[in-house]
Amino acid sequence: MKNLKEHWNTVYSKSNTHKHTWTQDVPRTTLSMLDSLKLSKEVEIIDVGGGDSSLVDNLLGLGYKNITVLDISEEALNITKKRLGDNAHYIKWVVSDITEYRTDKKYDVWIDRAAFHFLKDETSILTYLNLVNTSVSENGYLLMAAFSDKGPTKCSGLEVRQYSNENLTSLFESNFNRERCVFEDHTTPSQMNQNFIYLLLKRRKLGLIPLHNNAADEFVTYQSTNALSTEGSCDVNSKGCCC
Repeated sequence: MKNLKEHWNTVYSKSNTHKHTWTQDVPRTTLSMLDSLKLSKEVEIIDVGGGDSSLVDNLLGLGYKNITVLDISEEALNITKKRLGDNAHYIKWVVSDITEYRTDKKYDVWIDRAAFHFLKDETSILTYLNLVNTSVSENGYLLMAAFSDKGPTKCSGLEVRQYSNENLTSLFESNFNRERCVFEDHTTPSQMNQNFIYLLLKRRKLGLIPLHNNAADEFVTYQSTNALSTEGSCDVNSKGCCC
């Protein structure tokens, strides 16, 4: 596989948001889970793998003031900066592979909407877990989204890991308690279904044993309203169910 930064820069330089099956103008599941926490607008939020997602637009619109967007692709971040216009200067932008990111900052909310599932090898996953464990603040939250065990096995030409409630929870339970689990059926513009798992976890105090909320899983749907452009749009047959 060629350099990942090159791969993602190519993906974004040859397309626009209406040519991505993952596009959500309003990421309702993420925003609903965040709203349920009733947090101050001053909290530190990081959107890992934010790319050209509209999550940052929505967070700004809701009044959040301390937002970091990280992505491996500078092309993707430039698309978002251009879209935000003058509002872009309110955001801290980081171009980095998440497994190479180093920071002393503590985040109150760590959001990862389908970046983590690209990490396939145990070393990369362990590096990610260690970063989360050192970067999420005391009583902070982790909001993870990934393809579920019923979701696609590839995205943008790359293989991904699928996750169930149990195995995603187990990866983070050394320091986090599960608060909610939501499964989302995301219907793409080409009418294909992608099943995501969203997990909300809260950091627990050192020394306490895991105490997960065992409430029933929630199920929601998302219907994309964007139309895929035929010019330069993704080739699902060659790249898998997500591109």
